[in-house]
Amino acid sequence: MRVVWSPLARDQAAQAVALIAVDRPSGATGWLDTVVDKTRSLVLFPDMGRMVPELQKPMIREVLVAPYRIIYRRDETEVVILAVHHARRQLDESGLRPG
Repeated sequence: MRVVWSPLARDQAAQAVALIAVDRPSGATGWLDTVVDKTRSLVLFPDMGRMVPELQKPMIREVLVAPYRIIYRRDETEVVILAVHHARRQLDESGLRPG
């Protein structure tokens, strides 16, 4: 099993770090460290996240790193991080395409 980040998810993570850093630079670093740790854990535990409630698709899951949802798709060989989505925003499924 391997973990791959989509370009969109990478951009969203960078934007989240920048937003958090405005008020709390050290908090941004800590948040990113937590995201990296949780996504690395998906290599061994790809089902550790819950199914995304809005989608009800067993292979689309999420782990929470407040205030963001790290949304991913898993299959037999890889986990693809699809999005880093702020928990207070409405989820748009069309933005969950890898690429």
